[in-house]
Amino acid sequence: MSTASVSFRPGAVLADLLPASRVRDIALVTGGAALTGLAAQIAVPVPGSPVPVTGQTFAALLVGTALGARRGFLSLALYALVGMAGVPWFAGGTSGAGGASFGYVLGMLLAATVVGALARRGADRSVLRTAGTMALGSALIYAVGVPYLALSTGMSFGAAVAAGLTPFLIGDTLKAALAMGLLPATWKLVGRK
Repeated sequence: MSTASVSFRPGAVLADLLPASRVRDIALVTGGAALTGLAAQIAVPVPGSPVPVTGQTFAALLVGTALGARRGFLSLALYALVGMAGVPWFAGGTSGAGGASFGYVLGMLLAATVVGALARRGADRSVLRTAGTMALGSALIYAVGVPYLALSTGMSFGAAVAAGLTPFLIGDTLKAALAMGLLPATWKLVGRK
């Protein structure tokens, strides 16, 4: 069976369009972790919040969608473990598991896995399905990140929502819009529906 016929199979994600091998999977997982680490360095402080606006969440959702659930999870797990080990590639060049925003990193692990599973079902092939996928992924990140923020800082849950969710909704909408254009267009470009 040729690589071209494998790429047409149902349940493919963008990464499956590359010839299959262990080297490919290792490179994709490592590259996804590195992309997330680089995107985390795009950090803009939010007044009144210990959590900055970053490119990290967009990268995590893109990695999960493009790589699929298993590779997306492994990529974000590598990102989290290496950052916990001291590599300063969390938001704004930080590292370690004790920061107020570490819950968002844990949420990205979950979100990358879920959006990757949805991408295997075609959720990245149209604008509307991609929008729903990105919204769900973002909600999962917040579902873990906001309670972690509250616990790690001693904030009330309401204060954590005000500091760790509300200021980010406009940026997340813009990131989702970018994904809504990027992912379906990529599928169209490679001629897959």
